[in-house]
Amino acid sequence: MLDLHDREWKEFRICDIFIIKAGKRLTKSDMTSGNKPFIGATDNNNGITEFVSNTNGSEDCNVLGVNYNGSVVENFYHPYTCVFSDDVKRFQTKQVQGNKYIYLFMKTVILQQKCKYAYGYKFNEKRMQKQSLLLPVDESGNPDYAFMEQYIKEREQQIVQNYINYIGNNTQIGGYNTP
Repeated sequence: MLDLHDREWKEFRICDIFIIKAGKRLTKSDMTSGNKPFIGATDNNNGITEFVSNTNGSEDCNVLGVNYNGSVVENFYHPYTCVFSDDVKRFQTKQVQGNKYIYLFMKTVILQQKCKYAYGYKFNEKRMQKQSLLLPVDESGNPDYAFMEQYIKEREQQIVQNYINYIGNNTQIGGYNTP
């Protein structure tokens, strides 16, 4: 099992790791009900605040939606196509094609900065660009995306196996055992 303590770590600025793209204002009165997730600056429901049929320049997928307003620094991975509020920035990895596992690792790393930002000290784009993140590095001193991906895959598999074990221990054909 991979261990975070077995790695060398180094600071990187967010602007060196991610392309930061803006969301776009879409007011309630301009929203048209639909099936496309609208991502707002909330800390729950994976950032989804509405379902719309609107499209605009913020439509994106396979990105982290990072709040700089509302629930500041909260962020969620969006593998599906959605529209982003102007209170949410879209982070897309620069050096590698991001995937679920890399983005989920980055999500946690970014959340480590939450205590630094609040209503009076916004996580705006200028601060985002300069903010440092501590990341595991490979032998060349570059972010170790392969490690990040494998680490999250192992954790996911561990959780799935725990559920399988739980279900196996608490069910039988035709009904449930009582614990």
